[in-house]
Amino acid sequence: MFITTALRNIRRNFSYTFLNVFGLGLGVATCLVIFLVVRNELSYDNYHKKADRTYRVTLNAIDFNPSVSMAIAPAMRSDFPELEISQSWFRYGGMVKIGEHRYNEKGYFFADQQFTSIFDFQWMAGNARTALTAPNTVVLTESMAKKYFGKENAMGQVIRLDNAYDLKVTGIIKDQPANTHIPFLFLVSFETLAKELEPAGMNFYAIMGGTTYIVVPEHYDVDQLRKRIPSFIKSHWGNDIAKDARLPLQPMLDIHYDTRYLGGGASPTVSKNSYKALGAIGLLIIIIAAINFINLSTAQSIKRAKEVGVRKVLGADRRQLIRQFLGETSVLVLVAVVLGTLAASLFLSKATDWLEINIGPAALADPVVMLFIGGLTLLLILLAGVYPAFVQSAFNPISAFKNMRAPVVRGFSLRKSLVVVQFVISQLLIIGTLVVAWQMDFFRNQDLGFNKEAVVSFPLPDRSKREIIRQQLAADPGVKEMSFSSGAPGYSNNFAPFSAPDRGLDKDDVTELKFIDEHYTTMFGIKLLAGAGLVPLQGVDTLNQVLVNETLIHKLGIQNPQEAIGARFKGVGRTLTIKGVVQDFQSESKHKLRRPVILRYNADRLYDVSVKLQSGNMVKTMARIDKMWSTMFPEELFEYEFLDDHIANFYRQEQKLYTAFRLFAGIAILIGCLGLYGLIAFAAIQRTKEVGIRKVLGASMTSIVYLFSKEFIWLIVIAFCIAAPIAYYMMDNWLQNFAYHISIGVGVFLLAIAASFIIAGLTIATQTIKAAVANPVKALRSE
Repeated sequence: MFITTALRNIRRNFSYTFLNVFGLGLGVATCLVIFLVVRNELSYDNYHKKADRTYRVTLNAIDFNPSVSMAIAPAMRSDFPELEISQSWFRYGGMVKIGEHRYNEKGYFFADQQFTSIFDFQWMAGNARTALTAPNTVVLTESMAKKYFGKENAMGQVIRLDNAYDLKVTGIIKDQPANTHIPFLFLVSFETLAKELEPAGMNFYAIMGGTTYIVVPEHYDVDQLRKRIPSFIKSHWGNDIAKDARLPLQPMLDIHYDTRYLGGGASPTVSKNSYKALGAIGLLIIIIAAINFINLSTAQSIKRAKEVGVRKVLGADRRQLIRQFLGETSVLVLVAVVLGTLAASLFLSKATDWLEINIGPAALADPVVMLFIGGLTLLLILLAGVYPAFVQSAFNPISAFKNMRAPVVRGFSLRKSLVVVQFVISQLLIIGTLVVAWQMDFFRNQDLGFNKEAVVSFPLPDRSKREIIRQQLAADPGVKEMSFSSGAPGYSNNFAPFSAPDRGLDKDDVTELKFIDEHYTTMFGIKLLAGAGLVPLQGVDTLNQVLVNETLIHKLGIQNPQEAIGARFKGVGRTLTIKGVVQDFQSESKHKLRRPVILRYNADRLYDVSVKLQSGNMVKTMARIDKMWSTMFPEELFEYEFLDDHIANFYRQEQKLYTAFRLFAGIAILIGCLGLYGLIAFAAIQRTKEVGIRKVLGASMTSIVYLFSKEFIWLIVIAFCIAAPIAYYMMDNWLQNFAYHISIGVGVFLLAIAASFIIAGLTIATQTIKAAVANPVKALRSE
């Protein structure tokens, strides 16, 4: 009976039912998508059976470094035999050759045999215990095996890596889930290059990208292990290193979220708070959707007051009425949840593309997700149904017949409070979106200290051909300038300690070291503040004369760049003399403060080419460079990267957050507008006679619009007073994640409240103008 009554009521009030179901369904779809995204991002690496006992050994001398010397793992195996220890080396890229086919691949590991016992992989072929034991062996992921060999059996086949290693395929594993901090395309046995790394790798500070993982036994006291680390360092490398260096043990389940190690891992790090904030947005959206349902349901209860009165006169008790109204709510909620789930399955692929996360619609069939949907359905029935059911069932039959408005006086007061909550949430999201947008603009447009526009970089395989390449590039009309170096600004791949005991700087500080030619500072527009540039002469004196940045001379206690010329300090194992001082420039993301930088000439270390292109047809210019490069290096594949794209990658996680804020804040505001639209439409119908009388007495359209708008103006102001301090606190904390960030000014809040007025005003105007221009005679007759 309840379902029949519910269906009749839906047909009778179809427009309000549609607003309710659409708003609630949209909220459910958004909440589901957010739940899947947050669940994916907060479950990094937890599919490994030993995940809770696995730690990465990291280095903290002055800064946090996820890589350690290749000497650490052998020494730990000797001193800590109770641990499982694995050594690996991540490579960002390499060229794979299969017959005549060549591929530039991104991301693979040189890994020892323990790597496959610490991490869980699904083996399709090969023996997990022995696949990486011998040198010159490789384990492919399923997608790489299909890419290289198609339907042919990949086992036993040979691939050539970087024109240096012929690797036999000894295993095939399933592609890894997207939520791992070690994404890779294939694993090469560590023994393949172990002997090459040994001479340099025994030094404690020989950091070449090596990573060491350990697994502790069950019920093992990790704190005791941490206390033994200092004596371990001292016994192997001496007291001088032990007094400054530490080897923190980083839990594997924390790696993806530990932003102290920015830029040092195979997968970018992101603060957990970012996804907790996204989860909070999902919760706020479902709250807004539930508020809409409550508001519209209690508003419509005025129309059903007479129905309740008749039922009570005919003997219905309150419990029957509560069950009826909860039953009607349950029908609407179930319809909304079904539609929302379907919408989520359709929208999920697009949303995850925008957020650069790999989650398919099949994730909705996961038992945990289905349990979440069931719990969400029950919660919505309780949130959206209990209060309206109790309000409607409490109507006094006599009052209901005498005055249909009387029973809902308290309900209307609650609706005002709920509308305030909606505006608070909307303004929180608007302010948050504005702050993230302005911070992203700061990333993109603030001065980096160098010119990144139209600059492309690519590696130089054979440095003996450098001058030939220089001549050919200089002859290309599309090339404006060029420079050879160890890396353009924004590429940080060499670091060294420096000190100046005679200036009181006894403790080593971490310095970025760049090897450059004489054109580097000019091409990148790095301003020379004092002294002279470097010259391309090879010799001890020239090698010892360097350019430094402002931060380095400030570390030396020198404020005036002119006074720094001729000053000496210790770095890269020798005494260096400052020949010139350049303006600070940003080599890392703005999460970190600018480091001291040493710019030094060394012809043997100039293995990267940077080219500034002429404005115009850059595509044709790059095609000519590709042809020239491929002719000179026929065994290699030409690969390049624009500098501005590389810098944009620093902030990929923030860009994802900004995209999420814009997307989900827009949906939250849309849902709020639907509810507001429904309330105004209902109010306009309820006050049809009043509007007609006012018009007959000469009221203007403006006064009619103001009549409906005035109470919402105050509600927006109240909501702003609540939202502003909360938003300031939350977004100021978020900005503290960056060494360089904007300040939250008054403009953000003025824009937020203005946006709230505009959004609410447009929503209200669509209905109130319609009521204001209606024929008053028709309005009075309708009553």
